[in-house]
Amino acid sequence: MVAEFELDGQQFTALNGGPRFKFTEAISLVVNCENQAEVDYYWEKLSGDGGQEVVCGWLKDKYGLSWQVVPVRVFELLSDPATSDRVMAAVMEMTKIELSKIEQAAAAKATA
Repeated sequence: MVAEFELDGQQFTALNGGPRFKFTEAISLVVNCENQAEVDYYWEKLSGDGGQEVVCGWLKDKYGLSWQVVPVRVFELLSDPATSDRVMAAVMEMTKIELSKIEQAAAAKATA
């Protein structure tokens, strides 16, 4: 009742806990994307065929497993005290992350 698998070079082990244990947002897998094209690709693949878009770059696949599809640039901007508040506010407004809007939010103070 154990499955081992690999996704993009990362090893995973899954246990069959039976019907008592449901997928919840308490566990999610993160897809770190290099650009908007990767975000769009994984977002479409994971949310399609019965999946559900949630908020802030999160979605549930057709099985109910939660995923975060996020450009690595978002993490960089969130770790910078000069941009983190504006970037987080922009992320909170989104479903699928749009990198161009994140970059605009990060740069907003410099142009204001």
